[in-house]
Amino acid sequence: MNNKVLVSLKVPELDKSFDIFLPVNKKIGNIIVLINKMLNDMTEGTYPISKKSALFNMDTEELYKIDVLLINTTIRNGSKLLLIAQ
Repeated sequence: MNNKVLVSLKVPELDKSFDIFLPVNKKIGNIIVLINKMLNDMTEGTYPISKKSALFNMDTEELYKIDVLLINTTIRNGSKLLLIAQ
């Protein structure tokens, strides 16, 4: 799977963590939308789809800009990410 990375995603609003594959050829903003839809589906609609979610690296505390391709970030296999709904 050269076109995806496996990351650990923590979602404080759900008090859960997930191991998910993210596509390296998508922008962070698009990835956030995909994650929001996945969480909304998994929680049968109780997790709200937010247009203002932010993705952080838990180790470096880096906030990822929404207009950058994932491949051009520091996100790699094993990265620990935090999704915050604002």
